Amino acid sequence: MGFRKALMALAALALGAAPSLAQPAPWPTRTVTVVVPYPAGGNTDTMARLAAEFFRKKFGQSFIVDNRPAAGGAVAAAQIAQGGDDGHTIFFAAAVQMIILPMVQKVNYDPAADFKPVSVFGTGPFVLGVHKAVPANNFEEFIAFAKSKRDHINVATAGQGGFSHLAAALLAKRAGMQVVFVPHRGGAPAVQSLAAGDVHAYFGNASEIIQQLEGGNVKALAVSTVRPVDQLPGAPPVAKFFPGFEMSSWNGFFVSSKVSDQTVNLLAGAVADAARDPTISSRLKAFGIEPIGNSPAQFGEIIKGERGIYKEAIEAAGLPILP
Repeated sequence: MGFRKALMALAALALGAAPSLAQPAPWPTRTVTVVVPYPAGGNTDTMARLAAEFFRKKFGQSFIVDNRPAAGGAVAAAQIAQGGDDGHTIFFAAAVQMIILPMVQKVNYDPAADFKPVSVFGTGPFVLGVHKAVPANNFEEFIAFAKSKRDHINVATAGQGGFSHLAAALLAKRAGMQVVFVPHRGGAPAVQSLAAGDVHAYFGNASEIIQQLEGGNVKALAVSTVRPVDQLPGAPPVAKFFPGFEMSSWNGFFVSSKVSDQTVNLLAGAVADAARDPTISSRLKAFGIEPIGNSPAQFGEIIKGERGIYKEAIEAAGLPILP
């Protein structure tokens, strides 16, 4: 009897263990859509595709990038906020969708209530680029030149209310410069306008300015982050001259607030792994982007901490802020 009881116990133990051994991974269980609120071909799109390919290899599921640039990404954000709760649609967003747009216009989503931050994939500075004809070889000389102009200087932007507009508006306020903003439909035409000498300056993404330096028509004079950029040794942080000036262009992953914390943590770990991948890291740094891969809690603190500086920048740009 003792032997038979022992066999029965072992059989029961094996049966009890079998389901756990056969359980599939909790996420993802099918194709994941990575929504990008910008057109294909830009920095954000490139970053999303690098991450998606890494996730595909890591999880053994397809990750498809879906570009939805309508209304500055507000439409895409609303679609995800109102969508499913299983984490198979993720949002690769920026401060524009999560901080700026909800401050200046009515949107059909609440960034805090409808989303969970997952992880920042990469962050980069805005770089103050000026045309070669501007009589300034460093940031202090540029400020002196701008303030000496009796009327104003012309500054290109990639669109009203975007990063380039707000960074330049905040600088103009802090420095006491008179500026006329010349809006363009995106960063590419804005930097082309700068290179052609149609405007004096443009506060653009690091990659946009870096790509223009070799031609000799553009000079990089300062960066918007508190840390210098390795590729731009002659461009000090604006904060060195105007303390507290800090703006960065981060891109990070978000999911619907209905998604489980388990899935959020799985995705955050994958983002961190992707950011540490040598090939991906070198690609990002070539664009002037610093790989991050932080925790959901750390990402949430970044968002909270940036609201104040963007509020000041929006006010400096003369845009109304919603109550």
